[in-house]
Amino acid sequence: MEETMARKHFIIGAASLAVLALAGCSGDADATDGSSASGSAEAAGGVDAATATSLADFGSMEELEAAAIAEGELNVIALPHDWANYGEIIDAFKEKYPEITVNEAQPDGSSADEIAAAEDLAGQDTAPDVFDLGLAVALSSLDQFAPYQVAGWDDIDDSLKESTGLYVGDYGGYMAVGYDPDAVPAVTSLEDLLGEAYKGSVAINGDPTQAGAAFAAVGLATLQNGGSLDDFQSGVDFFEELSAAGNFLQVDVTSALIASGEVPVDFDWDYLQAANKAAMEGERNWEIVVLPDFGYASYYNQAVNVDAPHPAAARLWEEFLYSDEVQNLWLAGGARPVRAEAMSEAGTLDQDLWDALPEVPAETFVPTAEQSDAAATLLGDKWAAAVS
Repeated sequence: MEETMARKHFIIGAASLAVLALAGCSGDADATDGSSASGSAEAAGGVDAATATSLADFGSMEELEAAAIAEGELNVIALPHDWANYGEIIDAFKEKYPEITVNEAQPDGSSADEIAAAEDLAGQDTAPDVFDLGLAVALSSLDQFAPYQVAGWDDIDDSLKESTGLYVGDYGGYMAVGYDPDAVPAVTSLEDLLGEAYKGSVAINGDPTQAGAAFAAVGLATLQNGGSLDDFQSGVDFFEELSAAGNFLQVDVTSALIASGEVPVDFDWDYLQAANKAAMEGERNWEIVVLPDFGYASYYNQAVNVDAPHPAAARLWEEFLYSDEVQNLWLAGGARPVRAEAMSEAGTLDQDLWDALPEVPAETFVPTAEQSDAAATLLGDKWAAAVS
């Protein structure tokens, strides 16, 4: 393992938890005077919500809530209900704010699809208000975001957020391999997957040039093949070899494909693997392996659309996601909340759920912004040819 990679790994929660290294519609209410959502927020809360950069700009949580309720809607995109407990989180928001209609678009969309929708729908009431993105896509889309620092900003490590709040890490996990033990032999290493027994069986969650989970699968292969996150080439090489062997299954993985047996082996986040396993209990076996020695971990990032049609509701959603309540809901979904360390110190972390998380690898690596940028460029240049 190269020294440059060893310098970048860090143990999440080690400071106080001694644990894990860490680090997927309708419009505004009718306005006869042509006023925009941000204009209505200004009238209701005394502030231009579209330019608010923190809760302090609204004055209080109550004033932010009033401005968001006046808008009456929130547009979210690419949030599958079985992804990291998003279903329960969305339901909790609806229950807390019944006056706000939550419009859900493209639940199975990729991070790239989210940005494309924002560009295509710019200026329309149906544009996304908020995003949930892998780091590589976030870094390539900074002009699409409005800076916003949530109330729990100081609890989040500087390495996991853009300094002005253009994007902020929220929940994360380890890239893992899930497999059907009744269809293929046990997976103990990447090398196993190159064998005849895995012919046409191994898939990843999307296209790594567009989807964060697929991007991370190549990152994991890079580490497990002795490479560095400074250069994803060894990960690309692994999938090229997997494809040449006839073992790479090029499908966009869904829970339904796993449940049907069409995808016997899948690279995906450990919390998504756990959700699939739980959903199939009693019907289909599913084993989960976080490969030993070198683990790839990452956070998904929240961001506010700079052109959000409901800017107050967008900011209320962000405050909701970083609250103790929802940070524990990520944990209930098997994901690791970004404020876990601070919440543990404050006694607000659900320790039983935290203690139930899978054992972590000996060393954990999280890509920096620079490494993600370089990897995205490499994958854009080489991925399609490698697996064609």
